[in-house]
Amino acid sequence: MENSSRFFENTDCEYYPCHKGIDHINCLFCYCPMYNKENCPGNPSFKNNNGKLIKICTDCTFPHRPENYYRIMDFLKNSN
Repeated sequence: MENSSRFFENTDCEYYPCHKGIDHINCLFCYCPMYNKENCPGNPSFKNNNGKLIKICTDCTFPHRPENYYRIMDFLKNSN
């Protein structure tokens, strides 16, 4: 894929590839803009830490898949 306003792959990053099982990683959302959203469309897991749920996104590749760009933008527009 070519870099654009919807996709950016930084193969020179010291952490690349940060996820396994994905051919082209969209680095545009390196820090997930949905992290603070409880019901994001990704596949996070949760850990109970003294009664508080902690969101764990280590195995989630949703924001890094190029085909999810518009789904992320729609989700962010429609979430509070």
